[in-house]
Amino acid sequence: MKTMDILVTLWPSFPHFGRFANDKRLAGVRLNSAMIDVSDLDKELGLMPEHTEVPLYFDIKGRQLRITEVYPNLDHLDISLNHPVRVKTPVMVLFKAGADRALLGKVMDNGRRLIFHGGPQYHVRAGESLHIRHPSLVVRGKQFTDVELKKIGKVRGAGFTRYFLSYVERQRDVDEFVELVGKDCEVMLKIENKKGLEYVAREFKQRDGLRLVAAQGDLYVEIERPHQILSAMRLIVEKDPQAVVGSRMMLSVVAEPVPSCADFEQIAWLYDIGYRSFMLCD
Repeated sequence: MKTMDILVTLWPSFPHFGRFANDKRLAGVRLNSAMIDVSDLDKELGLMPEHTEVPLYFDIKGRQLRITEVYPNLDHLDISLNHPVRVKTPVMVLFKAGADRALLGKVMDNGRRLIFHGGPQYHVRAGESLHIRHPSLVVRGKQFTDVELKKIGKVRGAGFTRYFLSYVERQRDVDEFVELVGKDCEVMLKIENKKGLEYVAREFKQRDGLRLVAAQGDLYVEIERPHQILSAMRLIVEKDPQAVVGSRMMLSVVAEPVPSCADFEQIAWLYDIGYRSFMLCD
């Protein structure tokens, strides 16, 4: 039986980063840029060791919708987005990886500002993602925001040659990113919504330097019905036997020292259908 490859998600400022980044039992360490700004990135890169035994990957955000500002209102949620959108309203919007929701009433400021009827149950803050699953949704503008382009420039300057690319939906997304980071780089293509699954089914071609990632964290929220995650997971590993599966695994050990029965069975099922590389979330 081929052993599993395990990847983890850490930041250089974590006290255990050096130990993990030099533990050869690991296949990679991912730096997730979701909740970090450019100035914080400079600080983190400054803490990077000169050499690590384990390959380091930087996660770049593409078309994923994220909150850039939360405006103060007592009776309703009012936020701005990193990408302009177009969608029919009213429409339900999901927060907190699907654990919370609120009804979107208006889209303003050329698609950048969302005004809700009331708000979600839990507090939301800048940097968090959200999900609009209505078929009328169009995410407009460029794949990469100006902030994300600055991050790409900084990590390239720091010597990174391995990346994760979020919310891949078409070959054009991949080609544009490869032009930015260089054709000799390794890029993990995160499949996180229905358009991404369509790309896998119709456009994706295996080639050196590219691997698919079944990014369960967002994919499970974005698919139309929960049970469709099973066929989605099969599709991705069938199209790319080297695919990585990430997130929503071994979560029981966050609160308990012994993993749940369901966690063991999930890992076993993913292994049985062909996955050999597993990435643990933040």
